[in-house]
Amino acid sequence: MRIVKSLLLLLTLLGAHSALSAKSPAPKKGGTFYYNLGSTPTTLNPLSSSDAYASRVQSYILESLLERDVDTFDWKPALAVSWKISDDGLKYDFVLREGVTWHDGKPLTVEDVKFSYDAIMHPKNIYKTAHLKSYYENIAKVEILDKKTVRFHVKNKYFRNFEVAAGLTIVPKHIYEDVKKAKKRKLNKTLVGTGPYVLKKFRRGKGITLVANKKWWGNSVEGRKNENNFSKLFLRFIKDSTIAIQRLEKGDLDYNGLSAEEFVKKTKGSKWGKSVFKVKTQNKAPKGYGFIGWNLRSPLFKSKDVRKALYHLVDRNEMIKKFRYGYSLPATGPVYLQSEYANQTVQPVDFDPKKALALLRKEGWKDTDGDKILDKMIDGKKVNFSFTILEPSKEFVKYLTMFKEDAKKAGIDVKIKFIEWNSFIKALDERNFDAVRLGWSGGSVDWDPKQVWHSSSADNMGSNFVGYKNKNVDKWIDEARFTLDKKKRKEILNKVYKQIAEDYPYVFLFNDKYLFYGHTKRMGREKDTYTYGVGLEHWWITK
Repeated sequence: MRIVKSLLLLLTLLGAHSALSAKSPAPKKGGTFYYNLGSTPTTLNPLSSSDAYASRVQSYILESLLERDVDTFDWKPALAVSWKISDDGLKYDFVLREGVTWHDGKPLTVEDVKFSYDAIMHPKNIYKTAHLKSYYENIAKVEILDKKTVRFHVKNKYFRNFEVAAGLTIVPKHIYEDVKKAKKRKLNKTLVGTGPYVLKKFRRGKGITLVANKKWWGNSVEGRKNENNFSKLFLRFIKDSTIAIQRLEKGDLDYNGLSAEEFVKKTKGSKWGKSVFKVKTQNKAPKGYGFIGWNLRSPLFKSKDVRKALYHLVDRNEMIKKFRYGYSLPATGPVYLQSEYANQTVQPVDFDPKKALALLRKEGWKDTDGDKILDKMIDGKKVNFSFTILEPSKEFVKYLTMFKEDAKKAGIDVKIKFIEWNSFIKALDERNFDAVRLGWSGGSVDWDPKQVWHSSSADNMGSNFVGYKNKNVDKWIDEARFTLDKKKRKEILNKVYKQIAEDYPYVFLFNDKYLFYGHTKRMGREKDTYTYGVGLEHWWITK
């Protein structure tokens, strides 16, 4: 679930911290890297997991056929050493690397590649992969050509066909194929891959320990030897940002992402600029956005005007000023604002309680009994305008509290319920909520909205959990997917962006201008960020 943007690369360092020279020392091997994951993954099973926490853990352990270079964004070999595209563009052949083994010692085979695709597209969804199907539905099949070569057959010339095939996460068939045996193995807490790190221990509520895979193929490949330099990684589950920053200051964390508020207010004191540093930077990595999503199956939110009225009650500019110190922009739609796919004609919905009340009155909402809460007859029953927003992060409750108070003045009763992450995901899957506050992380550099916004993703635990359905949007998404001319595709997706924005299925909250993080002095780095990511895989411990 990733979205992207084109930004000029701007590297800015703050604190008593000077830029590294072009002659940075060569990376060293060894040591333990302490990283804050932020929360416990719902499950580590790569077929059924859908949260960013699991994805981060999996990125150290599992691999795909090819990988993107973090600086150039070019494809480079990974589990496949070479590839070929047929003249008609409908077949992709990948030749697997010799001698690669899974962490349990079994060899990587072409059967594993084929199974990784077949499991996602299983017609009975026995592997719980519904959220992934939209990515791979244009692949007709994966064919084994010989002991080292697989061929991906595609149905049509979808613009991301090669990216989808090359980026397929390969999982071991012998571990996941038998669903009954897989359950006994407790695959929510275990993970076997081919990657540079091996899962050693998963302590729920504490952290995950990874150790270097001494047999990783990259250790002997020129150009990859200076990657994944740590002997051990300890991924902590620290939800409270204040505690995370304290742990960073103590050296219990080596890296921690920061919000704008944390960057400005919570990174002060004698240690900052000496033993711990803060960084403000920009890159072209896909950027996500936060949102409040309405369950469109609920009678409260079926009206577009009602959803727009609620939007008018969210004072995003004040939130940006108060909590984000001017480092964010009000979002306007379903892609990060600086993206080439964002429709720049769409303007932010302003905070305007008068407009909100006018829209609500138009829809028949008024206080008929003097209790200061709007009500309306729906299906023969008087219904108060009252709902609950599920919130998985304590840090964001203050934003929703502002909204709650402004909504109360308009006669709307908003309740905020902080909910543990696993329970939150369960509520999404079961569509058991009034409203939710969440965020999508970045996606591909080239935007394909199908996973989140197409009607086909609204059911079967797909990512369109709010139940947004618009026939025109479906038609345009389908058309854009098979438009290879990027200029024409952008024109189509501009219509998708505008229509979704004007249907108000979400309150699109903020787009960040910068990336903030903190790190300890012992971290060796070539630079603050690479073109398409911070590049933690290139960091090392200096002592």
